[in-house]
Amino acid sequence: MSTALQPKPRIIGQKARVCIVASKYNEKFTDALVENAIEELTELMPMARIDVIRVPGAFEIPVAVAAVLARKETNCVLALGLVIRGDTHHADLIGSSVTDSLQQLAVEHVVPVIHEVLLVEDEKQAYSRCIAATMNRGREAARAAAGMVDVFAEIEKSMPNPDKKKTK
Repeated sequence: MSTALQPKPRIIGQKARVCIVASKYNEKFTDALVENAIEELTELMPMARIDVIRVPGAFEIPVAVAAVLARKETNCVLALGLVIRGDTHHADLIGSSVTDSLQQLAVEHVVPVIHEVLLVEDEKQAYSRCIAATMNRGREAARAAAGMVDVFAEIEKSMPNPDKKKTK
């Protein structure tokens, strides 16, 4: 596991639409993830439109991501949430289900879905990943999103899709 943020990608100058789907559960931490992601996205993608959709918990994130992707209007989705392990295996089941669903949606829709639905042991780990500056996963998700928007723009430039209508 990385203990520091990855370097910032270059500033993305083109217009893009990014959607953050975040859980409300563990609000202190998920709010921080969202705030850090928005701050970083605003810096890295100054012309981007950023939409935020909040859902009750981590398990509800994939279905909201599916609804966003079905509209075919977003360049990237950030899935943000936090699950703190307890004494049962429920957290592991949620983590596996969310991970598998998000990957399937990304591949099926060919749109990057940045997965930062964190599964942590305790509030100390949650604090270090959601609020602290050293390995802030909200900022990391934003950097990954900006990088993937850039990659997909490069793919479109070098291999344009003939079926996609150009709109200006």
